Amino acid sequence: MKTILITGASSGIGEATAKHFHANGWNVVATMRNPDSAGSLAVLDNVHLTRLDVTDPGSISDAVMAGIDRFGRIDVLLNNAGYGAYGALEAFSMELIRRQFDTNVIGLLEVTKTVLPHMRANRAGTIINISSIGGQITFPLGTLYHGTKFAVEGLSEALHYELEPLGISVRIIEPGMIKTDFGGSSFDFAMDEDLSDYAPMAKAMGRVFGKLASNPSAPATVAEVIWEAANDTGKRLRFRAGADAVELLDNRKAQDDATFIGRIKQLMEE
Repeated sequence: MKTILITGASSGIGEATAKHFHANGWNVVATMRNPDSAGSLAVLDNVHLTRLDVTDPGSISDAVMAGIDRFGRIDVLLNNAGYGAYGALEAFSMELIRRQFDTNVIGLLEVTKTVLPHMRANRAGTIINISSIGGQITFPLGTLYHGTKFAVEGLSEALHYELEPLGISVRIIEPGMIKTDFGGSSFDFAMDEDLSDYAPMAKAMGRVFGKLASNPSAPATVAEVIWEAANDTGKRLRFRAGADAVELLDNRKAQDDATFIGRIKQLMEE
């Protein structure tokens, strides 16, 4: 029986993925900052709940060892934990800027580094990193979030070169708009009342996101794509999740900068 370790498994994509893999006969190491918030995962057999905060190196090593001790091995790592910081760059303190990158990028690298010796010894494993359509395209006021997701895309692609000869695969998941709490506890919007110059753009982006999120996919949709990526035996690197992700990323690939970015600006004015 194979084992997957998931970060950020308390809700949304992480929780849906834990349930999907469990339903398909896998062991699941479901990690989260507060295991008391595990909800229905707590009653499932072959699901090991443990604390992991991607900004706390000690909790990372403890969680990885706990998973290996419980199930003997980790076959797949899903780096899912993260959140979105949106707002004018000037509105963010350096502390909040570092928090966004520490969570979405440095934490992902820390978890990956901790799992890699185990996978390298086994000459087998798959690392799946949750990116976003926001790792290929950008929206105004997303300087921090898009910066982190572009970083995830780049580091994942580069990492696959060094790990492929060792029998370890790397996969990137690019979800579109998803029905998660990303707009709640996983979303950090900053706007300083003294920065009124940015207020019209913030209002316009609210309208744009309302249009883009009018028909979001369920977290289970992403879980199914993650399942596909975990079991893919080929060399495919990127997997899109959601019809809107396919459409937007196809358009980005087909259009030059002026055309695609011009369309985003048009949406802001409508």
